[in-house]
Amino acid sequence: MQIPMSSPDITEAEIAAVSAVLRTPVLSIGPQIVAFEEAAAAYAHVRHAAGVNSGTSGLHLCMHAAGVQPGDLVITSPFSFIASANSILYERGLPVFVDVDRATGNIDPSLVAEAAHDLARGGAAARRWLPRTAETVGTPRAVMPIHAFGQPADMDPILAVAADYGMAVIEDACEAIGAEYKGRRAGALGDAAVFAFYPNKQMTTGEGGMIVTNHDEWLTLFRSLRNQGRDVFDAWLNHTRLGYNYRLDELSAALGLAQLRRIDDLLARRAQVAGWYNERLADLALLERPAIAPETTRMSWFVYVVRVLAPAERDTVMARLGAVGVPSRPYFTPIHLQPFYRERFGFRRGDFPVTEALGDCSLALPFSGVMREEQVDYVCAQLRSVLA
Repeated sequence: MQIPMSSPDITEAEIAAVSAVLRTPVLSIGPQIVAFEEAAAAYAHVRHAAGVNSGTSGLHLCMHAAGVQPGDLVITSPFSFIASANSILYERGLPVFVDVDRATGNIDPSLVAEAAHDLARGGAAARRWLPRTAETVGTPRAVMPIHAFGQPADMDPILAVAADYGMAVIEDACEAIGAEYKGRRAGALGDAAVFAFYPNKQMTTGEGGMIVTNHDEWLTLFRSLRNQGRDVFDAWLNHTRLGYNYRLDELSAALGLAQLRRIDDLLARRAQVAGWYNERLADLALLERPAIAPETTRMSWFVYVVRVLAPAERDTVMARLGAVGVPSRPYFTPIHLQPFYRERFGFRRGDFPVTEALGDCSLALPFSGVMREEQVDYVCAQLRSVLA
């Protein structure tokens, strides 16, 4: 049985929505993006939303809005997709990594507090948190927690620390649309947040993302920056500031709007597939299933990631699954161990031991809302055989 790693959940409603746009002369900057933004803001329980062409673009614009200047410091997690840290570098800021909670893989709030305290003090206390190649201690400007795999980070203590030290909070919610923390929606917790809509996400626009915020002035900035620095009062070829071509086109917005109208069903389908996995893998001694924190009142299942325990080896399990038609992926390779980050910042193995341990044992299994129960049965049977 050949099983895809992931698949989008597309119906005739999405096909009709995109086709309708193709019958109009407006393929960019039209009514679909407006409607999609309004719906996204309402769903996230915030006042404003700005569509962009990727989650990465959205995180970049959030770093700009947070005032990150060259040398400024942003506290974040090394257990993430690389785009989160890269967005800091686009504004020439410096990522300050802190380790994660082993159970969830999300940033450890106690380490955020410790880092913020030491960075504010400066000197030797601050330097112990910085990459080896950092020459000076910049200004702590923001905290960017990652809602890994669709589970919100423990936000209340992070928000308290950020308030104490005057730092903005940018939620990387690219994997977490619809997730809830203590009954509050991911995306409505910090100063701004970003959702992403790549085809393997809970909902898709093909490529695309959405920034959500309650800051009126940030919305104006986001809409200008994504559109080559034009302001609403500018003529088409007048540009107020340095901007980017980060617009979300009308076809993508129409697809996203149709998907967002089905979002609760999309999330429920993914939760059902996760439930099948949980049931079938419960008794495997060499496997650890995903842990849900008590503060997580709604999990938004992005991927289904297990941990392969010793004496089994994750890479061996992955290779043997592939041989029987079951794809799988290591989730994540820690950012600080990526070649670029090693070379530029001097990171090395041992810097963030919890992140590294998770990077060594975590394995994403095939997962989507359109997986059939017999496909899950096959994956679990093959995994059971490999572990045996």
